[in-house]
Amino acid sequence: MKPFRKVEGPAIPLDRVDVDTDQIVPKQFLKRVEKSGYGKVLFYDWRYLEDGTPDPDFVLNREEFERAPILIAGRNFGCGSSREHAAWALADFGIRAVIAPSFADIFQSNCFQNGLVPVSLPEEQVRVLMDRAVERPGHHVEVDLEARRVRDEAGFEAEFEVDEFRRNCLLEGLDDIDLTLRHLEDIERFEREREGRVPELSEGHAAR
Repeated sequence: MKPFRKVEGPAIPLDRVDVDTDQIVPKQFLKRVEKSGYGKVLFYDWRYLEDGTPDPDFVLNREEFERAPILIAGRNFGCGSSREHAAWALADFGIRAVIAPSFADIFQSNCFQNGLVPVSLPEEQVRVLMDRAVERPGHHVEVDLEARRVRDEAGFEAEFEVDEFRRNCLLEGLDDIDLTLRHLEDIERFEREREGRVPELSEGHAAR
């Protein structure tokens, strides 16, 4: 997983509440197990017209937000089903941080597992950032995980809370597999020692 320390760039204003994972990645695109390739179907039903052409009125289709690294959204972002594909699609599009008043628990966990930072701020602070991003397309925002702070180019600054374990994993670029592999020596030693203590099950040995 790519380490995360700080990201800065245009913030995409998605002024909607209760954005569920089926809107982030509709169910018909859940047939693949690779993490890549989902950016093009992010918010598919909102992003494209019936004939498959991009909807010019949807925010992600505006030139100033192409590969923008920060998304600002309303409360309860990522609700609905637990599909990890939602985090994959955001990351594949180029988003590294999502700022919202609140997140669904499983979606929030999936973000941490995939190198995204879910930043919870009070609703009034999110509204300030949202309004600025709407009024000034391309408005730059910075999410600083090391300092636990959000800033923008107009002088906004706010501190956010984040679980310290999750924060350290993001700073070091560690997902659950990486954390397990840190103990590889101990795991291999346990397996070697276990061979001499536990009899192998075979046709001639009944499990007890």
